[in-house]
Amino acid sequence: MADNNHSTQTGSFPTTTFQSSTFEITTGSREVALDITDRCVEFLDERATGRDGLLNIFVPHATAGIAVLETGSGSDDDFLATLRDLLPADDRWRHRHGSPGHGRDHVVPGLVAPHATLPVLGGQLALGVWQSVVLVDTNGDNPRRTVRLSFLG
Repeated sequence: MADNNHSTQTGSFPTTTFQSSTFEITTGSREVALDITDRCVEFLDERATGRDGLLNIFVPHATAGIAVLETGSGSDDDFLATLRDLLPADDRWRHRHGSPGHGRDHVVPGLVAPHATLPVLGGQLALGVWQSVVLVDTNGDNPRRTVRLSFLG
């Protein structure tokens, strides 16, 4: 992981730190909704130790996004099916390089933002019982992704 760490203190307020790190992930040649919650938890275990703050998850790619949703019960497949219904991989797209229908991949971040900011309480990611942090990637032409995790707290 590439790291970037900063601390600031203003007057009598406690020290606030900003810590950031990246990791690489392979998504493959098919559209996916990959659960990256464990990577987020590992990052917070190392960086947030008992503190409150915010975790930002960012994917610096024009064809991928971050979602918070249920996985493993079919919801992730339903989500991808919904994207296929909303954004068919056909020749309607003006953006035409890459595989057929690739233009839709460039529209995905308009619906699934390339970031999410989530609360951290006592060093723990404050997700609901069935919520997971998911990397959504519909672009099979680019199977390598970088994810940046940043903690402010």
